[in-house]
Amino acid sequence: MSTPEPARLAEGLRAHTAALAEAVTGADPAAPVPTCPEWSLRDLVGHVGQAHRWTTALVRTGRADAVPDPADADPGPPDVWRGFLNEGAEDLVKAAEDVGPETIVHPFVGPLPVRFWLRRMAHETAVHHADAALATGAAFTVAPDLASDAICEALEFMASPVAETLRPGLAALRGEDQSLHLDPEDTDDPGWLIVRTPEGPRWDRADGETADVALGGPVRDLLLVFTRRLAVHDADVTVTGERALLDHWLASTAF
Repeated sequence: MSTPEPARLAEGLRAHTAALAEAVTGADPAAPVPTCPEWSLRDLVGHVGQAHRWTTALVRTGRADAVPDPADADPGPPDVWRGFLNEGAEDLVKAAEDVGPETIVHPFVGPLPVRFWLRRMAHETAVHHADAALATGAAFTVAPDLASDAICEALEFMASPVAETLRPGLAALRGEDQSLHLDPEDTDDPGWLIVRTPEGPRWDRADGETADVALGGPVRDLLLVFTRRLAVHDADVTVTGERALLDHWLASTAF
């Protein structure tokens, strides 16, 4: 399965931003976000809007300022949150359209095309939409193609040469060829076979593979478990094989 086109990513970014805004409307700004233990809803909203604006500046200028501290984000009073969030997402989509998805920009992780950052923000926003929904009791849905690509993107990062530099804890994912299969049971797409090699995790799309441990279920729930937004026992998933291997993976990727 190929990466969604920029227009599809933009559609997902807009949709999840709007749904996040809906989920927090009328909620207590000081309410905790259980999946981001140090944050309140105000912090979550501020971070998402801040991330969109930082990325928009990167896309428009080609270079990035230092990554801002989420503690410095100011989303304003709750009655402006909807506009704050949606305007940030719309400005990012417009910036990406203006400069073109293949234009190279130069953030701290090196030169990358604009489409990389549109994809990054679409999936980060979807996961933070889940944070808001779980905190407020709102429903959370995600299109299967976007959920699948969000898992791919996370695996691409974990297997990249810069992963351990940016997230030293990911060194714990090195192993001796232990394997994990993620099996989406509600789509025709293949799942993912992840192998913990001595050099770090490696992965490929795979269907019906045998692994040391398998996690099966709807791709929405696979995404939420894989990003540690839902515990295994709270999701519509089944585990087959070495549960300790899955637990180790989830504990080692909790960043």
